[in-house]
Amino acid sequence: MEKMWNVYLIHHSHTDIGYTERQEKIMRYHYDFIRQAIEILDDIHSGKTTGCDGFVWQCENHWQIENFYQMADEELKKKFEAYVRSGEIGLSGNYLNMTELVSAPVLNDSLDKMQAYGKKTGHPIVAGMSADINGLAWGYADALYNHGVRYFYTALHPHHGMFPNYHKTLPYYWEGPSGNRVLMWNGDHYHLGNEMFFSPHSGSAYTIRDELYDHINSKLFYDVEDEEAAEEAALHTRIERYLHNLEDEKYPYSMVPFMVSGAITDNAPPSKEIARRVNKLNEYYKGKIHFQMATLEQFFQEVEKQAKDIPVYRGDFTDWWADGIGSTPHPVKLYLDAERKYSLCEKMDPEGTRGSAELKEKAREELMMYAEHTWGYSSSVSEPWDSMVGSLELKKDAYAINANTDISRNLDILMAQEGEVSIRQDKPQRYVIINPHDEVLHTNAYIYIEFWEYIDGKPFDASRMDLVVRNTETGEIIPSQLKQIARALQVELEVSMKPHEKFIAEITRKEKPYFTIQNYAHVGAEGVEDILQDSNNRLDEDVIDTDDFHIETDGNGIKKIIWKKDGSDLIKEKGTAAFSGVYEITPMDGVSACEVRRRMGRNRKSKGTIRSFSQLKNRKIVENGAVYCALELSYELKGTRLYDIFLKVYKHMPKIEATVRIHKTSRWEPENLYISLPFTAGDGSEFYIDKTGCVIRPGIDQLPGTCQDFYLIQNGVAWTSKEKTVSIITKDAPLISLGGLEAKRINLCNGKDTERNQSEVYSWPMNNFWETNFKVDLGGFYEFRYILDVEEGEEIHDTFRRCQAENEGILTGYTE
Repeated sequence: MEKMWNVYLIHHSHTDIGYTERQEKIMRYHYDFIRQAIEILDDIHSGKTTGCDGFVWQCENHWQIENFYQMADEELKKKFEAYVRSGEIGLSGNYLNMTELVSAPVLNDSLDKMQAYGKKTGHPIVAGMSADINGLAWGYADALYNHGVRYFYTALHPHHGMFPNYHKTLPYYWEGPSGNRVLMWNGDHYHLGNEMFFSPHSGSAYTIRDELYDHINSKLFYDVEDEEAAEEAALHTRIERYLHNLEDEKYPYSMVPFMVSGAITDNAPPSKEIARRVNKLNEYYKGKIHFQMATLEQFFQEVEKQAKDIPVYRGDFTDWWADGIGSTPHPVKLYLDAERKYSLCEKMDPEGTRGSAELKEKAREELMMYAEHTWGYSSSVSEPWDSMVGSLELKKDAYAINANTDISRNLDILMAQEGEVSIRQDKPQRYVIINPHDEVLHTNAYIYIEFWEYIDGKPFDASRMDLVVRNTETGEIIPSQLKQIARALQVELEVSMKPHEKFIAEITRKEKPYFTIQNYAHVGAEGVEDILQDSNNRLDEDVIDTDDFHIETDGNGIKKIIWKKDGSDLIKEKGTAAFSGVYEITPMDGVSACEVRRRMGRNRKSKGTIRSFSQLKNRKIVENGAVYCALELSYELKGTRLYDIFLKVYKHMPKIEATVRIHKTSRWEPENLYISLPFTAGDGSEFYIDKTGCVIRPGIDQLPGTCQDFYLIQNGVAWTSKEKTVSIITKDAPLISLGGLEAKRINLCNGKDTERNQSEVYSWPMNNFWETNFKVDLGGFYEFRYILDVEEGEEIHDTFRRCQAENEGILTGYTE
């Protein structure tokens, strides 16, 4: 070889919580793996184990350390800290391998815990890593930097994904939205060290396709007498070819890292035999290649010594695996509600002194556990009936459920301090109304009258009586509209509130006025209103006019939404009907449920995918009052037994709510269900989305070579031009798709794809694409809510702050 090579082995256990075993068992495993690493080091230092000098263990994430501290005794903790100080155990500045589902407040609070631990033990955590996962939201760069992490190693899994920057095994600076830079190492597959056979009895053949491929089993060579010699021969062959290839490619450095596990599995134990094999390699390649086990910190110290002219990249490291959340729409919806409440608690209690610190901390832990990247047991698709599959699915859901319960209880504590009280038999109809946000909001809020309540000492009959809602401080009448729901009357208010404004609203009865007859002839004796009254102010199945919008529907659905301030249509020319559905199913054609999915690659569909569009059956006005009118559109869509749009158009706000109600059938074949969002802010507009801690333009503000077909968002999407900003808040379905639905060759992001940026957008609430550990059954009843809002000339970050406030909403509660 032309160089004297330094090969660094980073020995870790990849955390996949629930992929290989029960979640609680995995917690126990990772505590025990650290204990095993300590015992290996103890035995090496005591002389009990020989030939394994240089053993180093790297903790993949901080969650592993938290588990360790919960279970270890004081002596074991002291040993752990001593080995951290000696550099024989490494700490990681990442909490878990996350999906982009996690919100910035929850992520930052978790990283606060991590960094507090480092400071407490006198070893600040400066390096981190992720494994397996295929991306990190751009805001992650700032979050890492703000918590002292200066180095970060990504060892992704290119199964239905791909490495960014068009090359791997190279460093780059990832510059966050705020301009902070983290030195990244764009690493190879996280089990590549096992494929090289650095770990005895743990070799494999996965990404390397050579003459050894057909002879290698995940454990051993079956047909050899001396297994160790065969493994070492394979190691020599593969490492020499690997390094020669780097030289042929003019690789600029003389050092290269490999991630390696003690067994060829996720959640693998440590192996002292890696150190023994390293020492044998150093004897064999003396003067040519030096092998060394290292922590992340030690490896990055070498990177800083060698690497010159490191390129700088700004943009989103878009996650190829974001689509997994579409396989579990119900718990994801509950999770998003919990995250909104978590943010509300932080706004109501910024110092953390008024609520329950214990409840909030429990909610944070549960939110992180749900947003962690593992979405089920390894045979979820091949054996969906299996008891372990069902058990792990419910336990995964429980993280979202428990998080929602705990943070709701904490929010209840805070609301009680603001004057909310429990119901009582003779309670007055008084309500506390709070805007907890930094934003001015002109929006809707909900209060409720229980079915058993009396108002002004009398039972309330909506057929004979009206309600009046007043601000008790100003006497102002608040516009309101009634709706009967399951066990109460829902009173929807139209409110305009300053940041952090709070007032008390009170409900009183008012008798409905009766009249004999109207002289304006528009209702016949049959009671049907079907005479066109005012063509400039219509409200019927074909046209709805409000202060802000002129909406037209036809036989396909919602075809026009005209913003009256400038006369522009907010729906793209030749766009699909707004909020209409698209269903895809891919026949198995004689192959297994897993194989048909594997063959789809990064498309999440194939040329054989059958695509169906919703067909409108009926449309009718179902509600009309002082605050809004509501149009119900009923569709037929393959794959469903019900597909209805409940369109709520507000009369005096530039706001439309669309609730899509679906009864999905259950199929084993690969499926996708999309909801059309064909909106625009006009010619020259740009499309933005908000992700964890950042706002980006898809197709533009991304690392080179990343995914630009779908994105996991936080609050919504927005189209902006000089004249206006059109935003869609996606309350329940955070996954979007753009660039067309057809199967095609994947076009990686080059940072200049303005055509992709302006392509039609689809909400993507459901899929069962993955072939291993995502839920395969999408059957059931669902409700997905969307809010359309239009504002004049608004800065894009202001738009998403307003979207977040609108998404989290106004807080209300009974009061004295």
